[in-house]
Amino acid sequence: MNTSGPNISQKHYSIPPLGRLDLDNVLWLIREWKYFVLHAPRQTGKTSALLALQDLLNSGSEGDYRCVYVNVEGGQAMRENVAEGLLTILQALSDRAQEVLDDNFLEKLFHGDLDRWPPGNALARSLRLWARADPRPLVLLIDEIDALVGNTLISVLRQLRSGYDMRPRSFPQSIVLCGVRDLHDYRIHSASTGENIAGGSAFNISAKSLRLGDFTRGDVEALLAQHTAETGQQLPPGSAETRLETNTGTALAGQRALPRGLFRKREWARPRPPGHRGRHPRRTGEAHPKPGDAPRPAR
Repeated sequence: MNTSGPNISQKHYSIPPLGRLDLDNVLWLIREWKYFVLHAPRQTGKTSALLALQDLLNSGSEGDYRCVYVNVEGGQAMRENVAEGLLTILQALSDRAQEVLDDNFLEKLFHGDLDRWPPGNALARSLRLWARADPRPLVLLIDEIDALVGNTLISVLRQLRSGYDMRPRSFPQSIVLCGVRDLHDYRIHSASTGENIAGGSAFNISAKSLRLGDFTRGDVEALLAQHTAETGQQLPPGSAETRLETNTGTALAGQRALPRGLFRKREWARPRPPGHRGRHPRRTGEAHPKPGDAPRPAR
């Protein structure tokens, strides 16, 4: 059971990630050249859904797109240093483009004129040149947008807005901004001016704000069934309802995120073959037994 980060379907129990999205609506927004927001609490499958959407768009089944997912959280450490923050974001975007599309265009910019461009235009200019380099429409899926702070976030939003009228030939056809909060709820503090700027004002071209759906009873039952099929561990009747009710009245209320601690406990309780050292240290701080150690007394 995956308890952190995006799901890897070959390794983790999974439900179809695109089933968590209003996929018809998302594809319509992309076809209509829209920029929009996707938000939901943490650990609800946002990144897994975005990565699956990237694969779908690059497969050619929904049209001839170039789609790149990028996580911009690395720019958070740069705080109000706009130049360093944007450089970090562009490097992350370049790395993803090479990995997903085998596209080295942005990498070449780093060895060309990029260092001579002002930070206030570097992202917009890079995206404009990149979009023009290939006739296929460019779609960007930008994750963890609300990890950015202050002037760095303001600069990113305004540079994305600045090229909106040039899409799709000379700017991304569609951009998805993904985070924990709705962009319209952002209050961005600029340290240089002392102003508080509303996110909706800095990015007033957003056509729609979508929320990722909650986990349903069927989703949880499917995950628990995969666990039982692999391990043979029979979970008590009503486990799915219990998992969903666990979050009621907590900080995760309304999120219906899967209780990660519970699944850890369930997996720790799985029968181990003789001599198996296990994957998790005991909570008491005792070390894992080593081959040849005397057995511990029964508790």
